[in-house]
Amino acid sequence: MDTPEAFIACSNVPWNIMNLAFLRAPVETEAALERSVAAARQYFTPRKLAWMYVAGEDWLSPGLRPKADAVLQAQGLKRAMTTTGMVAEHLVEPTRPLPSIDIHHVTDEEGARHIADVNALSYASSLEVARQSTGASLFRGDSRGYVGFVEGKAVSVAAVIRVEGIAYVAYVATLESHRRRGYAEAVIRQGLEDARRWWGLERTVLHATDAGRPVYLRMGYRDVTRFGFYAPADAGH
Repeated sequence: MDTPEAFIACSNVPWNIMNLAFLRAPVETEAALERSVAAARQYFTPRKLAWMYVAGEDWLSPGLRPKADAVLQAQGLKRAMTTTGMVAEHLVEPTRPLPSIDIHHVTDEEGARHIADVNALSYASSLEVARQSTGASLFRGDSRGYVGFVEGKAVSVAAVIRVEGIAYVAYVATLESHRRRGYAEAVIRQGLEDARRWWGLERTVLHATDAGRPVYLRMGYRDVTRFGFYAPADAGH
């Protein structure tokens, strides 16, 4: 949904990360940023949905950028996380042997539940909310989900989504007990190989957490910009 002040991407589910508001255009002043937040709040509040506001640094004027957190805090929002927008025209070859992991393509509710559970546990989100918001219907058509199993346990997950001629990588998460072993890279590479084979897509983008960014740099991604994700201060995740 477009408004003059904000672009709304609403999945109409309980998980705030799936109900987002973005700047509609670059802004120069605090007042313009405040109007954008007000438009987002006006949309989400009557619907009683958890949501987040996303501010891309490149769309904040140099003078506004260092003030953004304070401006948004005054509007009742607190920074929940920061990500780096990254892009790769082609992946580079692995810098180390990939681990053995049994990767399944998501086709049913059980597979979708694994994606929900691993993300919820990895990002300290509500397991119930994640499960309510992540069903098998999300991983059909232009979106494909993947679950990596080790000794029969779902430990690493990801999805690849076809968006306007690029492969967008999402839902990347690995259980804390299985991190730093290359499982996420293996799952992502499988998804992107499928995107190349089925859709003819090589160019790929994603939003990286600080923890995940080194993995993506090794895979051939480069930094483009930074995004702040802000949640209502009185809401949980």
